[in-house]
Amino acid sequence: MEKLVFIYTYGCQMNVHDSEKIRGVLSEKGYKTAETPEEADLIVFNTCAIRAKAEQKFYSQLGRIKFLKQANKDLKIAVAGCAAQDAKQKIFRRAPYVDYVIGPRNIQSLPELLLDSRGLFVTENPEIAEQEFPAQRDSATKAWITIMYGCNNFCTYCIVPYTRGREVSRPSNSILAEIGQLVNKGYREVTLLGQNVNSYRSDTDFPGLLRLIDRSGIHRVRFVTSHPRDLSADLIKALSDLPSLCEHIHLPLQSGSDKILSAMNRRYTYADYLARVTGLRNSVPGISITTDVIVGFPGETEEDYELTVRALQEIEFDGLFAFKYSRRNGTRAGELDDQLSEEQKNDRLNRLLPLQEEITLRKNRLLEGLVLEVMVEGPSDSDPSRLTGRTRSNKIVTIPDSGEEEGALVRVEIRLARPHSLEGVRADLVPAPV
Repeated sequence: MEKLVFIYTYGCQMNVHDSEKIRGVLSEKGYKTAETPEEADLIVFNTCAIRAKAEQKFYSQLGRIKFLKQANKDLKIAVAGCAAQDAKQKIFRRAPYVDYVIGPRNIQSLPELLLDSRGLFVTENPEIAEQEFPAQRDSATKAWITIMYGCNNFCTYCIVPYTRGREVSRPSNSILAEIGQLVNKGYREVTLLGQNVNSYRSDTDFPGLLRLIDRSGIHRVRFVTSHPRDLSADLIKALSDLPSLCEHIHLPLQSGSDKILSAMNRRYTYADYLARVTGLRNSVPGISITTDVIVGFPGETEEDYELTVRALQEIEFDGLFAFKYSRRNGTRAGELDDQLSEEQKNDRLNRLLPLQEEITLRKNRLLEGLVLEVMVEGPSDSDPSRLTGRTRSNKIVTIPDSGEEEGALVRVEIRLARPHSLEGVRADLVPAPV
């Protein structure tokens, strides 16, 4: 009799791919994916601990699942991911109906764990880079590829080095074999994943890995996330030279204030960051640059905040992910005395977001009238008569549905720009001017 698993996924792209691996590992033991938690034999919470909000969402949902366990004594509940690694045994004390707690480096142990009535697997597992994981992927045309695990940066606000461990990189031949299999299955795009892909070190460095991947036959290559400190001239040259590399980079700034950057242990100045942006734009014309910013870091004054505002105005990012500082136990920033109030953080975030929306719309309008390559991803969520896809620069585009399949590469004339998306029509279907 087959068994069913339902997975709740919270957090970053790495967690999304970890959930694909969990499904893959369990599928080898006969598990299928359940459509709803009510029909599942196993429910997995793949958690995030980077901000309090994500952790609260997980615990809230975990509480709502309790009644399913009461109704079905054979139901198993597993908590995985960063919150599991951080809380460990505390999860059992908070939710006694949880059966298993599994750290992000212990996915391979899940089938073994299920043989026991209750278990905790939160080891460092330094061999993870040498281990191969099957994955049940969400898409048949674009794929996540983990190239490294862990983080050595210890930004003072971040709990990830404590939950995902020290950096280890997968051998390039393992990565290339995985991509080769995807190419043979018809995949068109891969996104390389790491907490800081720029610090990839195996039998080659990150630019060297990109050059090897460029020869694999994959059409598009993306990567996240890059640490500005490690953005080398060689990586910029790879972005300029390699046809498969998409013209987009996500480069977290976090603050425009050197004082705050130092307090965050980011190990670059705003001038350093700006020089890297200038180098990218000089070498890769039209590159799209997106970023992360944290407002309300401990000790951030209004003057520090205004330096971040100035940075957004000066650089003009294509997109921004802005967050209020979230105090995390176990981090150095969490121990600082000069914490800002929620009111201060909310005020700064609410002033920052409209500024970036204006900048993004202005930049998107520069694309109106241009013809761009778009990879179709599927039906639009907001309009079933349209398809959605992405440009090489990671702009979301919708087009009328003319029967294009997922993964199709089409030439699209951009007709209308919005802050978060573009509208267009197939260029080969546009009537010639009379």
